[in-house]
Amino acid sequence: MAQIAQQLVDALEGLLGTRLPFRLRTWDGSTAGAPGAPLLVLRNRRAVRRLLWAPGELGLVRAYVAGDLEFGPGEDLYALLTEVAHFAERPELRDLHLGPSTLGRFEGRRALRALARAGALGPQPALPPEEARPQGRLHSRGRDRAAISHHYDVGNEFYRLVLGSSLVYSCAYWTPAGKSLEDAQFAKLDLICRKLGLRPGMRLLDVGCGWGSLVLHAAEHYGVSAVGVSISAEQVALARERVASAGLGDRVEIRLQDYREIPDGPYDAISSVGMAEHVGSEQYRIYAEGLYGLLAPGGRLLNHQIARRPTRPGEPYTASPFISRYVFPDGELAPVGSTVALLEEAGFEVRDVESLREHYALTLREWVANLEAGWPQAVRLVGLGRARVWRLYMAASALAFEEMRIGVNQVLAVRATAAGASGLPATREQWLSGVQAPAEPADSPELRVAIGGPAGGAGMDLGDRPSVR
Repeated sequence: MAQIAQQLVDALEGLLGTRLPFRLRTWDGSTAGAPGAPLLVLRNRRAVRRLLWAPGELGLVRAYVAGDLEFGPGEDLYALLTEVAHFAERPELRDLHLGPSTLGRFEGRRALRALARAGALGPQPALPPEEARPQGRLHSRGRDRAAISHHYDVGNEFYRLVLGSSLVYSCAYWTPAGKSLEDAQFAKLDLICRKLGLRPGMRLLDVGCGWGSLVLHAAEHYGVSAVGVSISAEQVALARERVASAGLGDRVEIRLQDYREIPDGPYDAISSVGMAEHVGSEQYRIYAEGLYGLLAPGGRLLNHQIARRPTRPGEPYTASPFISRYVFPDGELAPVGSTVALLEEAGFEVRDVESLREHYALTLREWVANLEAGWPQAVRLVGLGRARVWRLYMAASALAFEEMRIGVNQVLAVRATAAGASGLPATREQWLSGVQAPAEPADSPELRVAIGGPAGGAGMDLGDRPSVR
């Protein structure tokens, strides 16, 4: 009698009409498939049943998260995921429907017999508990809170393990001088502050503030007063602890608050870093108009947002079922051109767009390394299933950035004054290098603050802009 691995390989290749790009090892210990190809281990019959009930990406993810499918020992994670991802996206698998028209063909009947002999046929297995099941009206405030909680309220210690001491959950900025992930995250926070032109006395709003790293950096190194808002209860709790520990409670406020509920503009500057992906296309105009209304004339918005590639005319956008169900429920990516257009329609003038795509790929690989180095602790903190979700999501995302399937952009926009003044110097080089206002005396205390910060950048001015307060 043929070994189970060979039976399954023959059945799947017959159904799909193509060779599998990986080897299979099955629960009976047998192995089959192309020599030298990456190895997938099917630990039990449920692994096959998950694939039969949901061919493609979703079935593979469910099997892996549930522990029914493993990656072969010693396999290069990124090389294996590249093969599996490309296989899952192939039309032969993506469009496979195991109905009468497929199973009635000769290849279908032969595959059905092989699967039956292997004991792989059966009812649909229970879904892994890590799979989200959103309820309620899309992007209602209650559903948004539940979606954010699914991703962010999994334990602050787990995030500290993955993200490192900076607790910054967006791509770092890898400069030649940087020696570590923490250096690169410091550089990213400082880049945002310089683009916003922060200076002492200004008022900053950080929408989707995470664990407070940006508002802490801005208050400590640029002398601003800052408000950070998030709808993740665990993020807010730790951010408040960090503010108190830094002795910045008089200048930094952290709120458990939806971006649609902020009542107290105007602000001199607004940052939104890794937040807009959660807003959704139907709500994006409300988001953009709300931020415009909260910003003082002459104020600046820094919108840091992951982007997808545009679809062809008439082609619908389809989100990854893995990301939608396991990572970011109700999240949605938009092309950078759509984001720029919506910000302009809300009243903003977009002044600068910078792609940081390669920076995010490097950052994700650092996060994966952190997770793998602390794997036993990660499993104790969040369980094996969720730790697997994170490993898969971050490694696959690194590849997606590297292969230009997704990108990330910092969009700097201004709310011009009634007379049309932007408040920016004439050239990008000037405001990135921190050109000071010519009216400032060289020996003034304000100028000493401006040039005395970290990496030559803290307090750098992007134009002579007084605070609205």
